[in-house]
Amino acid sequence: MPVISILPSAVADQIAAGEVVERPSSVVKELVENAVDAGATVVEISLEDGGRKLIRVSDDGSGMSAADVPLALARHGTSKIRKASDLVGVSTFGFRGEALPAIASVSQFEIQTAAADGEGTSMKVAGGQIGPASRIARRRGTTVSVSQLFFNVPARLKFLRSARSEWRSAVESLTALALTQPGVRINLTHDGKSALTLPPVSSVRSRLGAIWGGRYAEDLLDVDDVAGPVHTSGLVQRPADVGTSTRRAFLSINGRAVRDAGIARAVESAYRSTIVAGVRPSFFINVTVPADSVDVNVHPAKAEVRFRDRWTIERAVETAVRRALGNFDSAASLGFRGSSFSFRPAEISPNPGSEILRPPADRDAPLFETTDRASANDEYASEVSITEVAAAAEPIPPLFQLRRTYIAFEHEDGLVLIDQHSAHERVLYEQFMRTLESGAATAQRLLLPLTLHLGLAEGEAFDANREYLERLGFEVEGFGGHTLLVNTVPMPHPRFDAERCLRETLDALTGDRVAGAAAKHERLAATVACKAAIKAGEELSQGEMRSLFASLRDTILPAHDVHGRSTIVHLTWDEVERRFGRR
Repeated sequence: MPVISILPSAVADQIAAGEVVERPSSVVKELVENAVDAGATVVEISLEDGGRKLIRVSDDGSGMSAADVPLALARHGTSKIRKASDLVGVSTFGFRGEALPAIASVSQFEIQTAAADGEGTSMKVAGGQIGPASRIARRRGTTVSVSQLFFNVPARLKFLRSARSEWRSAVESLTALALTQPGVRINLTHDGKSALTLPPVSSVRSRLGAIWGGRYAEDLLDVDDVAGPVHTSGLVQRPADVGTSTRRAFLSINGRAVRDAGIARAVESAYRSTIVAGVRPSFFINVTVPADSVDVNVHPAKAEVRFRDRWTIERAVETAVRRALGNFDSAASLGFRGSSFSFRPAEISPNPGSEILRPPADRDAPLFETTDRASANDEYASEVSITEVAAAAEPIPPLFQLRRTYIAFEHEDGLVLIDQHSAHERVLYEQFMRTLESGAATAQRLLLPLTLHLGLAEGEAFDANREYLERLGFEVEGFGGHTLLVNTVPMPHPRFDAERCLRETLDALTGDRVAGAAAKHERLAATVACKAAIKAGEELSQGEMRSLFASLRDTILPAHDVHGRSTIVHLTWDEVERRFGRR
């Protein structure tokens, strides 16, 4: 007697159903995707008992003829592909013809459909046993009813969760589909009560507003960037808002909602040095790539994809999100953000790679060297581009200092406050990062070497970070034990206290106090920038404030410091007038 036998068709169908149908939300996903593939503009979903008792999906799509209905219920019956090469670049949600027969094999299933108003076709399936077709009168479109899911598979039935849990899962699945299809009207009812009504809209932001409220949607930042063949668009959370509300992460590839840990990490990587360690941002991102560069046929439920060149796509996504965060509109705001504000004219794009800082000679000179002063010196003039000169020539509004801590100015959209320490920290961090990556540090030799006596922990911290400290401009040699002689130090600004900065940096780097997944040189740059930056309580001259303003304007991520705190806070005029009772 042979050991190997062929599985009965019913058992094979139930095994296939286990790959496609995990729970009621899987059925909702497959049926709504079929409706969208059929060109539906209105989809109505009705659930009972969280979908465990009944799932009904109706649409106004193209429908099917009487001859097509039994074929649609047969395994691998599809209208989407004819040969293997059609899988390359397939754009429809469903294409393998497994969803309907898999669902029908583990439920009480009924389909009613018509290709035009008038006569239609109805067919029932019970646990994979197909009944006879009957003629009905109905409008164009299709209605699929799935009741008693897993009634014939007790082992699967007992793994279903409570009605509340299954309902939440179904809503999450439907929400993901709604975000990919903002132009489709979606109506959802549960146990006879209307639960969600989403009218057709023109943008993802409007769709989000209908789901979670207009204020939530308006507080998100636009992402829209093209890098070669990769187009990244969508919305991301402002760094100041991360961790203050429920995290929501949504990703679609060419309009298909998927899970992809690599791209999610790329989005989160764009937030480096803008949020504290341990919190993760919300995002709603769609990545459009050439159809032949992505394989959508790698997951039974089509929930994952495979890229031909993953690194390029992840890099493009990270760059796109980082550019969105680099806009001043990403700053924290008090009051409703009716419109974005920017400190730069639209026609001028900043050059984040410019070296615009140079120590001035006297106390009243600017704290940061601008391109105008740099161009007067031949050594620095060669590093100044036309764009940088244009940026330096941009008008700077009248600035004033509050509590010797905040720089304030009036903007057409409200009052803007800048934390001088956080701003200086951001400027120095990006300068130090460029120095560490290029290896071109500007240092000043001390007339008399500075002697530092370190403890054991500080000495170990120095040994671990010596290479990067030397790149920043600290020329240090050992003098026995943990005593160091410092011969040269960087001079990022005239108030820089090199000894204090080096001591505090090494103290901060001892033990495990520097947490997070950032690379060692990023952590070092952030630590040195924090210790080297001007502090709250230091009075700044008008020239220093103006120079700090110009330098902050040319950073990549001006709105946040390296610890995730806000550098800029925007108090809208609407909020001011509301506080004074004018609104």
